[in-house]
Amino acid sequence: MSTGRTMEGAGCVTWWGFSPARDLLLCRGSERQEGEVNVLLVGSGDPRHILKTIAGLRDTDTLHIWVIENSMDVVARQLLLLFLSLTPQESMGLHEKTEVFLELFGNSEVRSQTEETLRHVASQLSLSVTETLEKPANPCLDTTHLRFKERDDLDRIFKQWIHPPSSARSAPVSIAKAWDGRVRQHLGTRYDSRVGCFDWDLTMKLHQKGCGVINKQHYKLWRERGVAFEMREGIYQMANESLLSMRVFSHRGDKMAMRGYWGDIVSSPYLSFGIETDDEKLLQKQNGQHVKTAQDISYVNVQALFKSLSSRGGTPPAQPCSEEGKALVTVEPASQPEAHHKSQINELMHLNGVSVTFLPLDSLSKLPEKQKYSHFFNSIYCAASMVHHLSPTLRQIAAPKAALVVELAKYLLDLTKEQEVGFAEKVGDIAKEAGFEPSREEKSDVYATFTLQKE
Repeated sequence: MSTGRTMEGAGCVTWWGFSPARDLLLCRGSERQEGEVNVLLVGSGDPRHILKTIAGLRDTDTLHIWVIENSMDVVARQLLLLFLSLTPQESMGLHEKTEVFLELFGNSEVRSQTEETLRHVASQLSLSVTETLEKPANPCLDTTHLRFKERDDLDRIFKQWIHPPSSARSAPVSIAKAWDGRVRQHLGTRYDSRVGCFDWDLTMKLHQKGCGVINKQHYKLWRERGVAFEMREGIYQMANESLLSMRVFSHRGDKMAMRGYWGDIVSSPYLSFGIETDDEKLLQKQNGQHVKTAQDISYVNVQALFKSLSSRGGTPPAQPCSEEGKALVTVEPASQPEAHHKSQINELMHLNGVSVTFLPLDSLSKLPEKQKYSHFFNSIYCAASMVHHLSPTLRQIAAPKAALVVELAKYLLDLTKEQEVGFAEKVGDIAKEAGFEPSREEKSDVYATFTLQKE
C-alpha cells in the first residue's frame, strides 16, 4: 500500500513530513546508539530528523546520514533547508535564521527579503552541484554520490528558483492560483463551504489526534492560502518557488508536464516541529485553550536545534583551490545586495563528526548489491509514502541490532481509521519479512519501531 498515491490531500510531493522530528539514535527504550553510526533516511521529506539526531550527539560521536528521496525537487529543498541551518550566526542572526527557515519550509508566499535569501542560496547550491569535486564543499551537503543527470536536474531546479520559468504564452506560475486550484480539486462541490471543511479537519481530526496546539486561525490561513508561519508584521506575497515543481499528466493519450503546487494541503507543516515539546510551559492552557500555538512551538524547537548545531559547528577549513589557484567554489561579488548578510557554501559551519550524503533516487533496491553497504546501517528510517519500496533485502544492509523506524499513517487525514490500522499491520508484515521484530520498549501510533533479529 502506498499512502502517497491514494490521497489527493497529501499530494504527490512530500515537502514536509507527516510526523514530528525524532532522534533516530534513540530507538530502543533509553539505550542510545553511540560511537560511529550510519543512519539511512528513506523519504523523510525534510531535515527534521537530521537536525534532531545531530542535536542529541555527544562530542565523541560520529554520525553519517544517508538520504534517499523519491524526487529531485525534494532533494533540492533538503539542500536549501540544510544550507540555511548551517549558516553561521555571523552571517545571519539566530532569530532571523529561524524565521527565514520556517517561512521557506512552510509558506507558499514569503516576504521579499526571504525571497532574496532563497535566490542567493539557490545560486550557491547551483554552483556546488555543478562543480566536479571529489569531496563536497561541505560534508553536510554531499551530492557527489548522485548521478550526473540528477545533479543536472538539481541545477535546473535551483535556476528555476532564481528565474521562474515562463513562456511567450504564459507568465510564471502563480503559486496562489496553484494552491487554490489544488484546494478546489480536493474539495470539489464542498469548495464553497470550505471553511467548514477546514474546521472539521482541524477539530475532528488533528485536535482529536492530539494536535490541540494547532491554532484555528493559523490552520485556516494555511488551508486557504498556504501560509503557515507569519511571525512578524510583514507582507507575505512573494512566491516561495521552492514549493513549485513539475508533474506529468496524461491528456488524451499525450503526456503533459505542468508546474504547480503538488504537496500537502490538509495535514500542515506544523507536524514536523510544532506539535511536540519538552517544555511543559508551551503546552499550558487557559480557559481550555492553548496559550501557545504550533507556530510558537515550531519557532522554539527550530531555534533550539540551530543552537545545537552552533555548539557543534567548527571553523570551515581553508577553501580548496584548483591548480590555477582559483577558488573551486565561486563566491558572489561583494557588491551584491546584502552580500554581507549571506553565506557562501565554503563559509557554512562544518559540524564536527557529521556528514549528510544524498544517494540516487533508485538507490534503495541497489544498496544490497554493493559490498560497502553490507550490514552497514545502524538505524533506518522510512516515511509512510515510501513503505512500498521496503523489501526483505533490507536485512542485508542493516547492521547487527539495527533499528528500523517507520512513519505510520496517523496524520494522513484522508485515510479512515480502518485504513490507518491496515497500514500499520502492513508495515509490521514488511518488517517481519525483512527479519525485524517489534520493539518491546516503545509503543506508538506515530512510528512503528523494530530491531533486527539475530540470525
